[in-house]
Amino acid sequence: MTTTPFSAAYFSAAISLLQRVHEANRATLLQLGPVIGRSVAAGGVIHTFGSGHSEIIAREIVGRAGGLVCVSSIADPTSGFIENLVGYGTKLAERYDRLHGLRPGETVIVISNSGKNASPLEVALYAKQKGLTVVGLTSVTMSRTAPTVHPGGQNLHAIADYVLDNGGVPGDASIEVADGLRAGPTSTLAGALLLNLLFLEVVDWLKAGGHPLPLLRSQNLPGAIESNRELAKKYAGRLSKPLA
Repeated sequence: MTTTPFSAAYFSAAISLLQRVHEANRATLLQLGPVIGRSVAAGGVIHTFGSGHSEIIAREIVGRAGGLVCVSSIADPTSGFIENLVGYGTKLAERYDRLHGLRPGETVIVISNSGKNASPLEVALYAKQKGLTVVGLTSVTMSRTAPTVHPGGQNLHAIADYVLDNGGVPGDASIEVADGLRAGPTSTLAGALLLNLLFLEVVDWLKAGGHPLPLLRSQNLPGAIESNRELAKKYAGRLSKPLA
């Protein structure tokens, strides 16, 4: 009798997870479409933040072909190395605010798989204080069980106005490969899916209301660079990633 290869088990688990994630978050995605859509229609920017590996997900929707132009990312120069230094996340948010602006009525999407580290929590708290809508993208199971290191005592799911659950298991790795050892993380797969689903809800709302669709085109297509630059003009100074 042969055993199922780990890669096949991971593929099966990932496909199943993405289906569950879609179903579990559908109601929240439908709620967020109009919330973010109204802000975008009024000229607002969508901000993202992810510390450590979550930065990959935060950047998934920044300057992305087929994505909204009005997306900007709060960068952590240490790539999460000091994400649990209390006060550091607040300084990151303050600096970004001075450079690009965090304005009332806009949205910040904070990504933290564990929901427990200081930097993402402080970015979320700073944004709430400024009057932004905070969307937390996290593993709710882990965020509910992993004690926060922040002195405020709350995890991301408790701070955010809206929560998107990536459906992952504590520790992220989905496949047991030996006693006590697991592999096959899923947070990046699920996080990218959720953010793109969210943006399509926003696009759907904008189109239904007759609003312009500020979507970027691949710069490898004829005329795309000029089109993208034209879209970005109204966001001068507000976007973290300069367009080509």
